[in-house]
Amino acid sequence: MTSQIKTIEDLSLNAWPSHQMQVYDGWILRFSHFYTHRTNSVEELGLSILPLEEKISYCEEVYTRWKTPSIFKITPLSNPSLDPLLENRGYHIEHTTDVMTLNLNDIIIEETQTKNVHTEKEISHNWIQTLFRLKNTTNETHRKIVPSMYAAIPKDVISATIIYEETPIATGLGILDRDYIGIYAIHVDEAFRRNGYASAIVSSLLKEGKKAGATKAYLQVVSDNHSAKHLYRKIGFRKLYSYWFRVK
Repeated sequence: MTSQIKTIEDLSLNAWPSHQMQVYDGWILRFSHFYTHRTNSVEELGLSILPLEEKISYCEEVYTRWKTPSIFKITPLSNPSLDPLLENRGYHIEHTTDVMTLNLNDIIIEETQTKNVHTEKEISHNWIQTLFRLKNTTNETHRKIVPSMYAAIPKDVISATIIYEETPIATGLGILDRDYIGIYAIHVDEAFRRNGYASAIVSSLLKEGKKAGATKAYLQVVSDNHSAKHLYRKIGFRKLYSYWFRVK
């Protein structure tokens, strides 16, 4: 299980680059003007030498210069001393997330499940603008830097859209890496939810990923998003592990 967690953590770093990054003694510091916690946090990559207290203080100084909160991602692979140390320094937990996986050989995707989904092997300007609208992204800095973050993804991608009366109402993104497809950016217009569109998007991405040679899939979902987790379990995903963020 540990090796699979390590693989997925590596894949997720590849899948979602930050606006800026720096490596510090086995840690990677990610910065994206606080667009998401994942792209604006410290993650452990490998062996560390310096004392934890020294490293935390350094990271706090860096994020202060970047004018964003100091955030650390805690996974089952993290140094076991890090989480309680951060808690003692006044960090609280935000965004506990479940990572779910699926063996693509265990599912059958019917044509009727995906017939209304349009897919492309690129992330177009229109797809990003639809994502901004569905997420109500109005921050001008985010609207400026996020397209470059998507353009920096170093892997093959599959974007998915559902269009209703010439208006895009749902999005999804698949990112191919090794023998996995990662499922990202599942969003449905609030007025069109509970109509099976999210399921159709995910199923379509899995189908296209399988065509491209993927044999496994993973996704990340906030732990208290019970409706989304129910949907993913119906498709066949099962929880592998959880991670959370410590925020000062």
